[in-house]
Amino acid sequence: MIRLIALSTALTITWYGGTCRAELLTRTAYDVTVYGATPAGIAATIALARSDTELRILLVTPYQRVGGLITNGLTHPDFRSFEARTGLFRELNRRVEQHYRERFGGDSQQVKDSLSGTHAGPEVNHLIFREMLDLPGIEILTQHRLLSATTLDARVMSITLSNANKLLEVNSSYFVDATYEGDLMAAAGVPFHVGREGKRQYGESLAPEIADAQVQGYNFRLTMTDVAENRLAVPKPAGYQRDDYAELVILLNRGALPRIFGDPLGGLPGGIYKRQTPGLPNGKRDINDVSHSIVRLSLPNINNAWPNGDVATRQKIFDQHMRHNVGMLYFLQNDPDVPERFAEEARKWGLCRDELVYNNHLPEQLYVREARRMIGRYVFTQKDVERAPGTHYARAVFHSDAIAMGDYGPNCHGTFHEGPQIGGRHTGEFYQPAAPYQIPYGTLLPVKVHNLAVPVACSSSHVGFCALRLEPIWMSLGQAAGVAIAIALEDGLPLHQVSPGSVRARLHASGTATIYTSDVPEESDDFQAVQWWGSLGGLIAIDRTLEDEPAEYGKRGTQIIGQYYEAFPEHAVELEMPLDDRLRREWEGLAASVGVKDPAFSVTTRGEFIRHAWNSRK
Repeated sequence: MIRLIALSTALTITWYGGTCRAELLTRTAYDVTVYGATPAGIAATIALARSDTELRILLVTPYQRVGGLITNGLTHPDFRSFEARTGLFRELNRRVEQHYRERFGGDSQQVKDSLSGTHAGPEVNHLIFREMLDLPGIEILTQHRLLSATTLDARVMSITLSNANKLLEVNSSYFVDATYEGDLMAAAGVPFHVGREGKRQYGESLAPEIADAQVQGYNFRLTMTDVAENRLAVPKPAGYQRDDYAELVILLNRGALPRIFGDPLGGLPGGIYKRQTPGLPNGKRDINDVSHSIVRLSLPNINNAWPNGDVATRQKIFDQHMRHNVGMLYFLQNDPDVPERFAEEARKWGLCRDELVYNNHLPEQLYVREARRMIGRYVFTQKDVERAPGTHYARAVFHSDAIAMGDYGPNCHGTFHEGPQIGGRHTGEFYQPAAPYQIPYGTLLPVKVHNLAVPVACSSSHVGFCALRLEPIWMSLGQAAGVAIAIALEDGLPLHQVSPGSVRARLHASGTATIYTSDVPEESDDFQAVQWWGSLGGLIAIDRTLEDEPAEYGKRGTQIIGQYYEAFPEHAVELEMPLDDRLRREWEGLAASVGVKDPAFSVTTRGEFIRHAWNSRK
């Protein structure tokens, strides 16, 4: 059931270039407003609705539909091992796989190609998101853009939205900024950073020596196919100029580019357009920027104005990317000077007839990899994805206040381009392995605004953000934000007074992990106990017993396909393993420190100890 409370209406007079226009201002109230229907915003909304069916929740997007990049072409999600999928992202995967089972059959190629439901076209992802949002108390507004926010006494009191010539003022007890850009956060006066910090600010080896205003490059994530019956011709974009791409002919003739569509993890390195491996069901591919290529889809030099840009500025940058990403392919397919073998290869690929129909088969959202980043209660940096200093642990540094986890290391497609747009080189690129890591609660929270959570433009350095900037992680942060706000509503608390432990407890009860284990999935009867014990530091104690045998930090398991691997080694709990004396001493001390009754357990295995501690906790 959807509840919308109209408090009042008022006539406002606005001046536009000397012309007076009357607009009807409507005022409404909700318990929580989520601005940004990205996967993180959807996760926050669902977590809130599931916490209390009486809540009134508003989910707002300036775009035509919900889902962010996952419904606009980013259909090859970034994670390393399937054990790292958790919470609402894993639920999305299960529902996607079930959709393909019901439509094509359990043994169908579509189910296999979905890779446990992690890979699906934009339309399927949108369908599943809408099904997940079909809950009591949720109102969804599309095509409503934020104009301003009103704050008072360290709280966001209201926001004003615009839809065509109509204004809507929304009052709420709590807010979530789930935009890629951090627009609500900025409107509320929350401090933020745009660009890269210098190496010395946070002691990050991956940071530049000197701070600058560069942000990571953007591009479109096109959904394409080589299946003839579903293939549409690539359109000539508005503003197309043939001379913008003429340099490609020289590069192709001299052999500087081996192919148009590269597939580096599928055995076809190089190229201009990266066909992500594996593909999507029904012969489709997620198309991305090719790292280290001399011709890139991403255009970092023109991105810097996007984070703080107004609507017109962002539209100009959007249009430039559309001309470059789509116009270049139109040129390669149609220009008579393109060598025939390359033109033939390019013509094999086109837009999908059955995808993004509402927007002429093209994404309506640019892949904004990085924009504003909040300066919050905890700044997530490179050290948070590294092992604890002075140790040989397999695990990353431990955080007792963690409310989410990730397993993808810092990854930057470049922040600047040297030389000509076609034929130059990106700088600022890095791709750093990491072991699974935890994300502290303070990453979500502003310092001086107490009823706002920011799960996407979260508090982090440039390098730290290059690890967090992935949809599965953002969904986990959004889910945690929703749970935290639900607790705050119940207890009448500002968000920074909500205990991270209480957030974790609800996440664990819902089958959501906050620390990585390779062998205790959410289906296990021991899941909650192991997650609780891990959140106290119990799994780090396993590392300490192995310190005589230094671990290879960030080592992945055996490759499954593309960027996906079997579970990270040395991250198993091994519940049936006998307790050795060192680990028993570690765990008995930890149990006593958290008030577990009878810490001198007469148990023989790790699993027995953790179960007894869980059942005996205060």
